[in-house]
Amino acid sequence: MRTLHLPSWALEVLKRRAADATSQWVFPSSTGTLRDPENLRSQIRKVVAGTRWEGLHPHTFRHLVATMLDEAGLTAREIADYLGHEQVSMTQDVYMTRKSSGASAAAVLELLRP
Repeated sequence: MRTLHLPSWALEVLKRRAADATSQWVFPSSTGTLRDPENLRSQIRKVVAGTRWEGLHPHTFRHLVATMLDEAGLTAREIADYLGHEQVSMTQDVYMTRKSSGASAAAVLELLRP
């Protein structure tokens, strides 16, 4: 269990869903139980059809979040905490892109100038 701070728009959706809920789950199946993952993926594909998200696997959204947090300058530890990874290396290896500029390293190596 962990606590996440959500963007206001997501919190509004969850509060609205909870207020209208007919079961203990915020996003229940049609019978009020937990959703089957494959059925959920199928429903997501239908919802995103015709949008810029069409064709993306649900797990891709997780990568999108990590990329946005990385580009906003959050540390690998902050991103790992948000995604729920125990190992920062998992976040860095799988979810974060490598920066190719190397400007900081080049600045240090300027000290070697003959």
